[in-house]
Amino acid sequence: MANKSQPDYAGRALDSLKQALRERLDRNQLVHREVPWDSARTEVSPLAGGRDVEAWFLGPRAENAELFEQLVLEALRDHSFWRRNFHPTDPPAITQSIKRDPGYLRALDTLHTEFDTLLAELKKSAPFFSMRYQGHMTWDQTLPGMAGYFAAMLYNQNNVALEASPQTTVLEVRVGEDLCRMVGYAEQGQVRPWSHLTCGGTTANIEAMWAARNLKFYPLSLREALGKEPALAAAKGLEVTLPSDTKARLLDLSPWQALNLGVDEVLGLPTRIQDQFGIPVETLTARLSDYTLQDLGLVEFTRRHLGDVKAPVFLVPGSKHYSLPKAAAILGMGADHMYSVPLDEAGRMDLESLESRLDQCRADKRPVIAVTAVMGTTEEGLVDPLASVVALRKQKYHPLDMSFCVHADAAWGGYFASLLRPAPGPKGARSGPPAPVLQLSTYAMKQFEALPEADTITVDPHKTGYLPYPAGALCYRNQAMRSLVAFEAPYINTAGSQEDLTVGKYGIEGSKPGAAAAGVYLSHAVVPPDQRGYGKILGRALYNCKLFHARLLMMNAVADDYRVVPGPRFELPENLRKKYGGTQKALETLRHQLSNRRHEELLASAQPEELELLREMGADLNILTYAFNFQTADGLNPSLAKANDFNRGIYDRLGVKADGRDIYGYRLLVSTTDFIEADYGKKFFADYEERLLGTATPEDAEEGRITVLRSVIMDPWITEDLEGRPFLDTIIQELRAAVEDTLHELKGTATRRTR
Repeated sequence: MANKSQPDYAGRALDSLKQALRERLDRNQLVHREVPWDSARTEVSPLAGGRDVEAWFLGPRAENAELFEQLVLEALRDHSFWRRNFHPTDPPAITQSIKRDPGYLRALDTLHTEFDTLLAELKKSAPFFSMRYQGHMTWDQTLPGMAGYFAAMLYNQNNVALEASPQTTVLEVRVGEDLCRMVGYAEQGQVRPWSHLTCGGTTANIEAMWAARNLKFYPLSLREALGKEPALAAAKGLEVTLPSDTKARLLDLSPWQALNLGVDEVLGLPTRIQDQFGIPVETLTARLSDYTLQDLGLVEFTRRHLGDVKAPVFLVPGSKHYSLPKAAAILGMGADHMYSVPLDEAGRMDLESLESRLDQCRADKRPVIAVTAVMGTTEEGLVDPLASVVALRKQKYHPLDMSFCVHADAAWGGYFASLLRPAPGPKGARSGPPAPVLQLSTYAMKQFEALPEADTITVDPHKTGYLPYPAGALCYRNQAMRSLVAFEAPYINTAGSQEDLTVGKYGIEGSKPGAAAAGVYLSHAVVPPDQRGYGKILGRALYNCKLFHARLLMMNAVADDYRVVPGPRFELPENLRKKYGGTQKALETLRHQLSNRRHEELLASAQPEELELLREMGADLNILTYAFNFQTADGLNPSLAKANDFNRGIYDRLGVKADGRDIYGYRLLVSTTDFIEADYGKKFFADYEERLLGTATPEDAEEGRITVLRSVIMDPWITEDLEGRPFLDTIIQELRAAVEDTLHELKGTATRRTR
């Protein structure tokens, strides 16, 4: 794009620094050391010889405190040594006599007093580290992530500019490569993937929508510039390939056709103009700047180019993250032009509704900028049908010369892709240890296998990467797309370009901490983003979440005065329904498999069929929503309002309180949310309402929302109590106690249990 008001993050004065760092990258000095799986090992159990997970965290009882203390002390001492040896003959600024000065001593007293006060207040924080914490999407951080962050924080690198971060910029490049490999992006011909860190998923989602919007309108800008700029006249004959494989001259396209060129076709235009017509990219950029949306602004661009074209839209599921409508508002498209697609009965984006929306947009000649599929909804832990979305684009709409970007919002679910990545074997062979404790379900696996077909993917290392804030990321399938959100010349895919080391010019942010990149880098080095590392952590978390779901269902077999209804249905693939004689018999089989069995016994053989029912049940990832309803003298309570009040009462006993109390009274912590009919759509809402109330005609149909509890189960501990029982038994006991306490209060038969 244009160079107007652009800070010089890529000036020639930095070329020597870039070259030195490029040479380091080429020599692979900062490539993670691969530790291939020893194929001679014979263990088959996921737990046999596999307790390395326990070395990756501080631990719920700070079991690894001594180790972490050593790492922090080593980082501080090494940093101090580094300072002392930079021109060691320079005079000290803080002498021993100064340290005896009354003002210095008063300052120390203040520091210690305020620091102690802060430490006391921080102890009132939510206990994210505990197995009793199932509240929000945050948990313990990996030891290497914290140690790397702390060490780099001492150097205070700023990854906005190379000279302000000559080391941590290299780390960010390496982290980007890690993430691209994890999600399945690979170099294909001239198309190379690229990724960079952001402060979080919200910023990454906004950037993805920004890039998609600019890509959608780029051909209109180029078409006008070719027709008006003498310096570009040689390229007037430029032909483009429409999504249907039809060729046409760009200047001959209608606005609708120009707005529906394929992603890679648009991104390849600057390079083609240079190669075919000899017009340097720099010349193209300079001449194009007066025609682009980036420079004209939305109002003037619309006046010049869109005419009778209807306002473009984004399509998102009803379970979207709030960052997506925020993106539409910030980008000037308007939140009303982010069309919400209703959910199906399973709580995922409804494909029929999506197709209907797309058909209507085509009939109305309304451009679709992007379709977003959420890979791990933050409320329900569900995965949208990404494989079907990309297939729909390719098989139905491309032949009709209609195209749009596909964005995967995998802020929560991105690291689950590590479950698909086997460890490198000898000489690059892909072989390795037993699969993680539990794999993704058949459905979820299919969607994650389709990730490489998405044009952009949001991933949050500070979520299921178990890393310190702030660490989000955006991955581009085609790195040329990054130039659409930078005030620079469109990127030419030249292998080994020094532009790879200039990450600060891309995206929304300016300053960002190099410490975040260091934390992610070191965590990936110790806990690889494949089945050896993060796959192992998340396979355990999946196991714990699915086991929790199964135990919720078992509560209904012993409770007479209430019932619990998980959000996800117990649905099985057709082959398993036939194998077990139907869903109900499969559920009975699962109950029998899980009853009174210790973890080690359950996982002893680790054969796939032993856990296949557990794998296929419940939420797609490790967030589970559920609601309780109570029995009345006439049967199950038919009032949605009363059921909502019941669940709010349960949450009142299990939620974090912002009243300054200490944490030691918390017995179990969950969160809550509402399923809102206007957002989720009638199909999902009515189905869950009927399952919860036992009737399709509730007393208060106008309620419009269902209050549910939410458990985010991130802990990877396969833990038993002192009596050898799974610790999950304790969690279920605490949940049951809160439910029964609320029910007694509702009936006026007992007082509230003291927390």
